[in-house]
Amino acid sequence: MNRVFIKTYGCQMNERDSEDVAAKLLSRGYEIVTKEADADIVLLNTCSVREQAEQKAIGKAGHLLSANRADKPFILGVMGCMAQNLGSGLLNELPKLDLVVGTQKFHRIPDYLDQLTNSVELGSRKVVSLNEELGSQNRIKDHLNRSNIKVSAFVSIMQGCNMNCSFCIVPKTRGKERYRPINEIVSEVSRLAEAGTKEVTLLGQIVNAYGRRLIPKVKGKTAFVQLLESIHEIEGIERIRFTSPHPTSFGKDLIEAFARLPKLGEYAHLPMQSGSNKILKSMKRPYSVEKFLTLVSNLRSTMPNMRLSTDVIVGYPNETEEDFQLTKSAFQSAGFEMAFIFKYSQRGETPAAKLPDQVPNHIKEARNQELLSVLERQSFQSNKRLLGSKMEILVESEARKGRGDLLGKTKCFRKVLFRGEKSLIGRLVEVEIEQVEASTLRARIT
Repeated sequence: MNRVFIKTYGCQMNERDSEDVAAKLLSRGYEIVTKEADADIVLLNTCSVREQAEQKAIGKAGHLLSANRADKPFILGVMGCMAQNLGSGLLNELPKLDLVVGTQKFHRIPDYLDQLTNSVELGSRKVVSLNEELGSQNRIKDHLNRSNIKVSAFVSIMQGCNMNCSFCIVPKTRGKERYRPINEIVSEVSRLAEAGTKEVTLLGQIVNAYGRRLIPKVKGKTAFVQLLESIHEIEGIERIRFTSPHPTSFGKDLIEAFARLPKLGEYAHLPMQSGSNKILKSMKRPYSVEKFLTLVSNLRSTMPNMRLSTDVIVGYPNETEEDFQLTKSAFQSAGFEMAFIFKYSQRGETPAAKLPDQVPNHIKEARNQELLSVLERQSFQSNKRLLGSKMEILVESEARKGRGDLLGKTKCFRKVLFRGEKSLIGRLVEVEIEQVEASTLRARIT
């Protein structure tokens, strides 16, 4: 019993955690399969940002248990943020669950599966592991070895969050900020480069706060900018990205780094959340709309081709129509070309869940659709300006749809589809933009 299927819900951090677990299991002798029907062991790596994500994972677990327990020996584990949030209480809802693993115990999963698979009677014991573990952030460092080039890779540089946003459950599920040493991150990226990786995306809950109050500034540069500079020197790495940052940690040194470091993509993610100062204050977001828009202006002034994305929550408690219109106005002023727009979801132990004046679902939905329409117009107009221009793209893979198409991304993180040979995957090529849509460009090789 050693065939493992891992299903991942949620963010890029979860994707990275799942890959690390898979790599560790492979080195222990387990087999990673791509179909759950082929697996003896299924691991669900879960998300708790929204209640719907938790319910989806619980529903999936319940279905797997009812469908498989009677047919064959089977191990089911739940790991990640939902496991950390709900803890051993998951066993009340899913009593046949075998394994519950929190966010600081991913590296222990091979040991736990060894224990479960070696049990005299399968299902006779359970493992619940939720405690904090010193140094756990340093264990997320293994990558899957694949026969084809892994063009782009995620690299976790920290875990946890010290912010206190009233709507967010992440500090509970991920703990306090913990940073990996710069030299260890650089070594990991160097190994990826040697294996053919061309682009890395640095991951952290507040990624640009990396090292704050722990790693001293050098010549006025924060630890995060020091890390960017070190990775920039690695031969073979062509592009560097990072997510998810916080507006208050975009200091002058980081803004200037976009102009100084050519490998740093012409793209930044700026989570605005709301365009109303009243709502921002209630959210405990430590900036005003005016300061946020100044940051947008500074980034665009530094890099005229900068493409910006954001996060926005609509329907936060006590959000009036006036508050929403302020958000819409700020969204338009910033000119966001990409965005993740969410309807507010109550999370049980967050301060926002206890606030009065919860916004009705139909109003949340209407505001969500209205802002999505603004986004589509802005994104299309921005892409339309690129018609006929020549752009350098990093070719990542074959397109999921369309015969003969390859998928690449520009330095400003736009998706580009074009006709080309598979041998181009992993290379930088110049293309001319021939057609545009709101989310995709179509081009030809020049």
